[in-house]
Amino acid sequence: MGVSVGVLDHFNIRTRNLVDTVRFYEDILGLEKGARPNFAFPGAWMYSEGKAVVHLVDISKTDEPQKPDSGVVHHVAFASQGFDGMKRRLEQKGMAYDSRQVPGGDLWQIFVNDPNGVMIELNYEAAKERAAEAPAERRDDVGAR
Repeated sequence: MGVSVGVLDHFNIRTRNLVDTVRFYEDILGLEKGARPNFAFPGAWMYSEGKAVVHLVDISKTDEPQKPDSGVVHHVAFASQGFDGMKRRLEQKGMAYDSRQVPGGDLWQIFVNDPNGVMIELNYEAAKERAAEAPAERRDDVGAR
């Protein structure tokens, strides 16, 4: 029997700005705030396709410092659908983003930062997208930033 780490279950953000962070994941990415266990600390769970993929912890009433960015975590990626629709949504919301085609053309990507400086990578299988126009294939990589 082989061993597998499996797929990403969720990621957790500790924030002093819970309201704006929830708003970003709802309004910008289209996740839904949903059920969360009755923990002894405040927070929210954000759902995609019925799965709690982003866990938020509100540290505003604690002495824990808010990290100025995402720390050693560079980005978090989602396997996504609806490339053109997401680009329109980001533009309508006035959100800065970067889109690109991974060299070879099989994968299209959108990168956007949440209110805490966490870079969100949205990956789209090119063959499954009906986009009007493919993003530019670029050799530079956000991983270098």
